[in-house]
Amino acid sequence: MTARHMRIVHGYQQVPPEIRGSALAIGNFDGVHRGHQALLLDALAHARAGGRPAGVMVFEPHPREFFRPAEPHFRLTTLEEKLRLIERLGLDFAIVLAFDADLAGLSATRFIDEVLVGALRVAHVVIGYDFFFGKGRGGNPETMQAAGREHDFSVSVVAPVAEAGEVFSSSAIRAKLSAGDVRGAALDLGHWWRVSGIVTGGARRGTGLGFPTANVVLPKGTALAHGIYAVRVLIHGARHGGAAYLGTRPTFDQGAAVLEVFLLDFEGDLYGREIVVELIDFIRGDKRFADAESLVSQMELDCGRAREILREVEARPPLAGSPLAEP
Repeated sequence: MTARHMRIVHGYQQVPPEIRGSALAIGNFDGVHRGHQALLLDALAHARAGGRPAGVMVFEPHPREFFRPAEPHFRLTTLEEKLRLIERLGLDFAIVLAFDADLAGLSATRFIDEVLVGALRVAHVVIGYDFFFGKGRGGNPETMQAAGREHDFSVSVVAPVAEAGEVFSSSAIRAKLSAGDVRGAALDLGHWWRVSGIVTGGARRGTGLGFPTANVVLPKGTALAHGIYAVRVLIHGARHGGAAYLGTRPTFDQGAAVLEVFLLDFEGDLYGREIVVELIDFIRGDKRFADAESLVSQMELDCGRAREILREVEARPPLAGSPLAEP
């Protein structure tokens, strides 16, 4: 098993023998931020020191989506993106547990006995200081440590990871994105926040104005500040600079918000293709313009500012040194 080919196992009923006896990090890991990375790297270090496989256990969907399905939930990462980031840290395998009524009904003791001990025969478990598990959130770090003594596995409880007095957390990152602070969110994540989607058709107003855009519908619940962003767009592995608009188009129709991406140096039809958009910085908030000419003038300024930001980021990468930073 290698970081290039992290093994994905769905469920715990048929666990491959070669991943038993692992060092296992457990959590939701939404965003795989710098606090999460501390847990994952702790599991990796224990695994390598003991000659064991290093793994992670995640839950899908997020428990909040299961318990409150009617409430939109701002997910920082899809399952696919979450697993991609975890793989890049070098873990050997990931176990994806379906968070359903059966799993939600397992008591903390049964979860440990049936899943961790019975199915996985864990050698080491890594959890966060705020990890609660089992029916009614009946299990906590102390529960896990007591079970470890009983069943002969060791436990690491990772303390809060903070910088300048601010603890890294998924909720804090969501708040920053909702306020347009995508640079601050990236510093907490240790990687650029990104969304992906299939390019859809639109009203083609951008084309008429001289700024043809690739439109992407954001996942349900995404609470991102409306306005203009400097972005990088991944198309078949190649990065292209761009400027993106998210908003209701108040100058025209006050319609549903769609992410509209203008690539600065790209020619080609992207309709129907999947693209990945990395948000690099916030340029300005959304606003209504008196006419199309005023909007075009501002768009030219926005694209110029996007170019400046992307050049600055390339010259002085703000995430340099992060294990998940990418060129």
